[in-house]
Amino acid sequence: MMRTAGLTKTFEGGVEAVKGVDISVEAGEIVGFLGPNGAGKSTTMRMLTTLLRPTSGTATVAGHDLLGDPREVRRRIGYVSQGGGVNLMAPLADDLELQGMLYGLSRPAARSRYHEVLARLDLAGLEERVGGALSGGQRRRFDIAFALLHDPRLLFLDEPTTGLDPQSRANLWEHIRSLRDEHGVTIFLTTHYLDEADALCDRLLIIDDGRIVAEGTPAQLKGGRTLDEAFLDITGRSLREEAGV
Repeated sequence: MMRTAGLTKTFEGGVEAVKGVDISVEAGEIVGFLGPNGAGKSTTMRMLTTLLRPTSGTATVAGHDLLGDPREVRRRIGYVSQGGGVNLMAPLADDLELQGMLYGLSRPAARSRYHEVLARLDLAGLEERVGGALSGGQRRRFDIAFALLHDPRLLFLDEPTTGLDPQSRANLWEHIRSLRDEHGVTIFLTTHYLDEADALCDRLLIIDDGRIVAEGTPAQLKGGRTLDEAFLDITGRSLREEAGV
């Protein structure tokens, strides 16, 4: 579903944010992407979702070349940013319909599709509300609904549960699992919550100083330790402390 080789990003002034990243994600996996603050995690995510052009390297995302065919990559992926994009002041139905039409659906098809997606995420009947009237967990699920309207096979989630209470986080985990288990969506996510990475992810990739420094299943990386202890051993930093959790 995704392959990168030697992916790099150097910003103006010679700042090397990503220094040759090799990533492999198979169809049907949930892969977690972890790293300390400033490690290159967000820059890599922005490159993989076509928001930032790599300096060098190659990548195939959802069957298309990242550099040569970014438009087709965008047609086949969904992306949920950390900040989210739910309109707090207007009924969400209008924006959902518009999003579907921007991906080439007719108005009736867009309306039918968003009803299907909302039912999948336990949001049916809430589309006439404004975003500001929803709970944090509901808003986050609407963020995911927008990303699913064009039926992508690969979904990028950037810290999907940041700021949610424990019950809302656990509820969202169930929805993320069902996207993979029941609908075949491959998921690549970043998180600062180690319990989230442990509970959700089939494999973890750890990036530090712009390079992948470890990868494996949560059990392999833990090796009898807690995941935070393993992360500290690998990077020299505590992800839990950096995240303030």
